Amino acid sequence: MKQFPEFPKFPRTEVGGISLPRMLAGTNWILGFSHRGPASDALIRDKHATPEAVSELMDAYMLYGIDAIMAPDFEEGSPLLEGIRLTEEKFGKSMIKIATPGINVDDSADARRQAEEKIKKTKESGATFCLIHHASAEQLVNKNKQTIDRLPDYLYMIREQGMIPGLSAHMPELVTYSDANEYDVETYIQLYNCMGFLMQIEVEGVNSIIWNAKKPVMTIKSMAAGRCTPFVGLTFNYATIRPCDMVTLGAMTPTEVHEDVEIALAAIERRRPTLGKRSSPVMTSILAARE
Repeated sequence: MKQFPEFPKFPRTEVGGISLPRMLAGTNWILGFSHRGPASDALIRDKHATPEAVSELMDAYMLYGIDAIMAPDFEEGSPLLEGIRLTEEKFGKSMIKIATPGINVDDSADARRQAEEKIKKTKESGATFCLIHHASAEQLVNKNKQTIDRLPDYLYMIREQGMIPGLSAHMPELVTYSDANEYDVETYIQLYNCMGFLMQIEVEGVNSIIWNAKKPVMTIKSMAAGRCTPFVGLTFNYATIRPCDMVTLGAMTPTEVHEDVEIALAAIERRRPTLGKRSSPVMTSILAARE
């Protein structure tokens, strides 16, 4: 096991009996989901096309005890999974995998079989958590009855595989309906950022849903896919969620991880982050003099 210098450890919470860091490693900036365009997607994929490149990024998270990662799946042989394994070997510690697989939720025997196979494959990839992807879960929502029809069947499949069930909830009704019906769900993923990016209702409404959720919430898109700075996005999220909730952070480089973790820790600790000056061709005197 490689020896690493000491870094501050990120605060933790508990979900379904599992200790998790309040910052989760995101993978959009590894897998190529930029929310910008094909050129940005290709840049991301090219940057992280090898296990070694992915591992270099994961090492930066692990230095802070950020040992949990979220992805749609952890495909065997992929640079993502192989990179995670390289980091696990270096640190002598496993990363907690939070999978958000899409499943076939059609109401048929064949679709149910496909869903079971997908959930079984998710378990085989080493996932501890299985949160049904919002694109699948939202198909089951009945707003008239305020239910998520047939959801318990899929949650049972997840439990049968020994994983902890949850919901990816871009649609905020998934949180409120799940809580109201006491479905077997241990955590939620919820879009949440200061710009309202991709959110289906206003920011204040989502904030209320998070604070009233019966289970811990994993927020995503804190920087609105790069539309606001890390200082603004991370400070807003950590200042307005509960101590049990988490923020999912994706990054392109290890340096970004270090910078973003410092911003996040400063927000939690209610202090000013220690950051370098932002470069500018012609910096005003007041900014140039800033410490």
